Amino acid sequence: MSLDTGIIGLPQSGRTTVFNAITKGQADTGTYSREASANIGVARVPEPRLGPLSDMLKPKRVVAASATYIDIGTSVKDLSTGIGGKLLNQLSAADAMINVVRAFTDDSIPHVLGSLDPDRDIANMNLELTFSDLALLEKRQQRIEESLKGAKPAERGHLLREEELTTRIRASLEKDMAVREMELTPDEWKAISGFQLLSAKPLLIALNIGEDQLPAASELDTQFNSRYARPRCRVVSFCAKLEAELGQLPESDAQVMRSEYGLNESGADRAIRESYALLGLFPFFTIASGEVRAWPISAGTEAAKAAGKIHTDMERGFIRAEVVGYGDLVKCGSIAEAKRRGVLRLEGHNYVVQDGDVITFLFNV
Repeated sequence: MSLDTGIIGLPQSGRTTVFNAITKGQADTGTYSREASANIGVARVPEPRLGPLSDMLKPKRVVAASATYIDIGTSVKDLSTGIGGKLLNQLSAADAMINVVRAFTDDSIPHVLGSLDPDRDIANMNLELTFSDLALLEKRQQRIEESLKGAKPAERGHLLREEELTTRIRASLEKDMAVREMELTPDEWKAISGFQLLSAKPLLIALNIGEDQLPAASELDTQFNSRYARPRCRVVSFCAKLEAELGQLPESDAQVMRSEYGLNESGADRAIRESYALLGLFPFFTIASGEVRAWPISAGTEAAKAAGKIHTDMERGFIRAEVVGYGDLVKCGSIAEAKRRGVLRLEGHNYVVQDGDVITFLFNV
């Protein structure tokens, strides 16, 4: 499953630096252009369980799940212009968003709005996402009204239900409630999936702090999450400048540097993990041909569909799945021992795959 996350933010917020930190890229920073093309990079999704599996099974290759990050080449420079055109198209195509919010102080890099105020910047960006959705829904309702004029009886019911739903969503947006926070039924979520509403997308607020703020990072996380954490919305704080620099070092050297700053883990890894989790994704693992691999799926995925994530032939020819939980496999020490102890089991098409399942799929081509 592809995970495409669009990174947005005001100029001078460190948006591209966050992109570099997450993807270990080297995209140019410090420049602004509404016509610039997007930077695109791929990052591995941190998965601590791959280490023990590798130690146990000694594979030739270990493959983590990956996620694609898009540093949107056009930012909201002047909020009065709104979100539209190229920016809207790029954001609409993303599965999730990261809003980079400046919290660091640097007199050599003036804030585009003249002062440092993360709460104001978060509120302004949320408003822009809301305004974009309201404009889209207004156009949608105009089309519905036109369609109703000549609609056949069989079509009217569907159009009236869509009209009621869009009216309800507009009313909630006008009360400053993002679509992602609304209590919609599965059928209603499906009905609006094609609208590509921006405030319906999972949102990670990346609070870009300075090195001098690192000792207070955990406290900042707590403070800002208490104000902004919502369904499918979280806040994570990290120093993008430091993480981008560490991303260019060998991992052993980067770990030494982090320890000197009192950091237990990579801030970039935290951002990746949070954006991954906001989409409701988790991995199952496969062991085959000398390779241990993590495959991302969403909660509720059945075994045959999970097989299809690897190859469509495996889903079409699915017979059954040999499944053992990660914890059980680690306790047993090998697949053979898991079989001997009876913790490796056979599951059918409709088995709902669990986080950390280690699966071998049996299928006919």
